[in-house]
Amino acid sequence: MQDLKALCHDCLPLMDEVGDFIRSQIGQVASGQIETKDLNSLVSYVDKTAEEILVAGLKKRTPKAAFLTEEETVDQVKGDVRWIIDPLDGTTNFLHGVPVFAISVGLEIDGELVMGLVQEVNRTESFYAWKNGGAYLNGKAIQVSSADQLADSLLATGFPYYDFSRSEDYLKVLGQFMQKTRGLRRLGAAAIDLAFVACGRFEAFFEYGINTWDVAAGIVLVQEAGGELTDFSGGKKFLTGEEIIATNGKITQELLAVSNILGR
Repeated sequence: MQDLKALCHDCLPLMDEVGDFIRSQIGQVASGQIETKDLNSLVSYVDKTAEEILVAGLKKRTPKAAFLTEEETVDQVKGDVRWIIDPLDGTTNFLHGVPVFAISVGLEIDGELVMGLVQEVNRTESFYAWKNGGAYLNGKAIQVSSADQLADSLLATGFPYYDFSRSEDYLKVLGQFMQKTRGLRRLGAAAIDLAFVACGRFEAFFEYGINTWDVAAGIVLVQEAGGELTDFSGGKKFLTGEEIIATNGKITQELLAVSNILGR
């Protein structure tokens, strides 16, 4: 495996290429070209083509790498080196014309996440990070917020869209955070939420019932920007997306005191 910094920078033009393609398709998808994969989970040719471009480009850069991808346009196998891809995080936003969606690409080596790239497509904001190399936005170093109280914090979350088993407790948590923070935001793209924690726009993000490809790249961004990751009980079950909390590292305990209502 080549130097992570060099590989990360080599992948940025590929992210731009895919971002250009996605932007070219805004407003072009007909209703008959939209498929429903699962409850409230949509996909179109845009997701699949974006994934194919990413896979082809990454194969050229790392020929022996394996892939975990949302749309499964390539064989899903495990390997010592594995790319974890969400080609269009925020598909529902994209299809409804809501300008909040992203490309998310994470790299895992020997089971450890070591690189993350997230491009917020509409603003052409490229977030990227690699292990022990820091986190960046369009070439400038970024870090998490310095706010040290929940009362001074803006939080992001995602609403349950297929697993409603914890909805009642989730609403209790929202009620608590409405009173204890500066506000809550629901953008509809976890990769962007995590990138925004990394650059200090949000102090924290929490959600349950999402997937590894939604969070893999963003996890690296948050870690390298000085943040902290946990699950709702303060543990390590965050890589799968089953439940995840990302914070600036300063409000974690105060946030957990509320969010552990959701812990299992």
